[in-house]
Amino acid sequence: MSTVSQPPRLGLAAALTPSIVAIGIFFLVPFILVLLVSVAHQQTSGDFVFGFDTAHYQRLFTSTFIERAMFSAGISASIAVLSLIIAFPFTYMLTSFSRRVKILWLIYILAQLSLSEVLIAFSWQVLFSKTAGLSNIPAWLGLIERPFAMAPSAAAVVIALVYLVIPFAVLLLFPSLSRLDRSVVEAAQTMGASPVRTFFTVVVPMSRISLISSGITIFVLTLGAIIVPQVLGRPKHWTLSVLITDQAIYNSNMPFAAALAVLLLVMSTIVILVARWLGTREGR
Repeated sequence: MSTVSQPPRLGLAAALTPSIVAIGIFFLVPFILVLLVSVAHQQTSGDFVFGFDTAHYQRLFTSTFIERAMFSAGISASIAVLSLIIAFPFTYMLTSFSRRVKILWLIYILAQLSLSEVLIAFSWQVLFSKTAGLSNIPAWLGLIERPFAMAPSAAAVVIALVYLVIPFAVLLLFPSLSRLDRSVVEAAQTMGASPVRTFFTVVVPMSRISLISSGITIFVLTLGAIIVPQVLGRPKHWTLSVLITDQAIYNSNMPFAAALAVLLLVMSTIVILVARWLGTREGR
């Protein structure tokens, strides 16, 4: 019996070297620099000196920043859930369309990804405004007495961010739903299950892994949103990413901004590890 020869370890190491070097340059080196800056000494002039000062991490455990961290995690989780609730049924229906229709829809979705967060934030600011916003429609219909401003508010931040991440959710879910075994769906309907029941009892359970991975990706993506919370929300609606920008640029406190960045990275890492554990459990 012939056996398939394994590639030499030296050749495999040589093939992986460019990737290892790229990871070291674009991830490990900046991460080490952020860690070093996060324990640097902040001076009154706004500059910092490298050292070992844990005061910035101790400041993270105050009630203000614990609340900001919980708010950031909560709003990112809410946006991930809402975007999947909208994107999953749409993507499932999209996979059943003809090839030409699917291509047109995917082109439209990819075109939406070309819109920057800045453009989306200020567009929604106009839609939520008092003078030219959506509230003018019920006022014109006589349902309310006068139009009102819908921003700044937490609801405006959530709506705009859901709009921002839905194209990503569709593109993340599309490959797995395209490979879904339709014969199982047809078998369920043949046995008397309605389309709605088939969707929730067959399609959703079969897509658990893709739903978890897509949700985690959207969660991490939303954690990094800066412009939308800053434009459409009040300071109490700012996420950790906005606070990092505020500390680094406006307060000239790079060590504390770096400590906030480390906290943000730790939160993302914990969520990814939990998702990996859930995925491993589902696989077993």
